Amino acid sequence: MSNDLTPTVEATRVDPKLLEILVCPLTKGTLEYDSARQELISRSAKLAYPIRDGIPIMLPEEARQLTD
Repeated sequence: MSNDLTPTVEATRVDPKLLEILVCPLTKGTLEYDSARQELISRSAKLAYPIRDGIPIMLPEEARQLTD
């Protein structure tokens, strides 16, 4: 048994079916999945919602403001 606390690739992967149904809570618009940054991007709200341990955190106060 390993005591390694590093998340595995499987643990950080988001279910593709979940990604299909999630929308931005503010605009109800579509989201883009950024696997490298583990974020869901709402271009219309200019927010990036974090994904932690494979779970999307869909709270606007937790989102990162986009500067595009």
